[in-house]
Amino acid sequence: MATEHPLVLPGDTIDPSLIPTHKKQPLRLGPGLRHVPPSTILPTVAGQLVTDLRKNSMWVEYNGGRYIPSQGDLVIGQVARSATDLYFVTITPYTANASLPHLSFEGASKKTRPQLLPGALVYARVTLANRHMDPELECVSATTGKAEGLGPLAGGMAFDVSLGLARRLLMARSREEGGVEVLEQLGAEGLAFETAVGRNGRVWVGSDSPKTVVLVGRALTETDEKALGVEQQRKLVKKLIREMR
Repeated sequence: MATEHPLVLPGDTIDPSLIPTHKKQPLRLGPGLRHVPPSTILPTVAGQLVTDLRKNSMWVEYNGGRYIPSQGDLVIGQVARSATDLYFVTITPYTANASLPHLSFEGASKKTRPQLLPGALVYARVTLANRHMDPELECVSATTGKAEGLGPLAGGMAFDVSLGLARRLLMARSREEGGVEVLEQLGAEGLAFETAVGRNGRVWVGSDSPKTVVLVGRALTETDEKALGVEQQRKLVKKLIREMR
């Protein structure tokens, strides 16, 4: 693990061999990294340097700190209020609300757009994020016009997790690269549920069974708070399933 994800400290020089390259895609910097022109990349927090060669991206994996919106992030937000042509959405309790246009949903028009009340949850993508402007969101792909899993989150329940666990859950190979397989284990036990993971440290769990929603949420929070390894996650799932039945 240490060789794949080396530890870095704020201001460390990153070995060029650790920086991914791609012929077509530009390099994307995620949380914990800052670009200093012309070509220097510096860590801003202490943690493990993680790279995704497929997406040509890199970031620093860490648990502490507050979520800072970054373009392209998937987030779970809560509608605060509606204006003439957009919703104001809370994605963190300590930053300004993000804006989500009424028509930024699949197939939305003035007549068919979702009617979201204050408190409603949405799964959205950050389209604009910088220091000088409030974040902007979308619930539809700008290229395909499809929701691609984004949009209102009906029913279920949202659980708070650390930023580190949220990032690990969003990895394409969360078990191999992130050391998280608690959701896979719950599914293997026959539980029927769906999830949406936000980089802002929120996980939404939906199911026809309220007991399942609570159990999945409990499994996630215990895995997070106790920093459970894969084997410990398996034992936790077995224990929770026994208690449920």
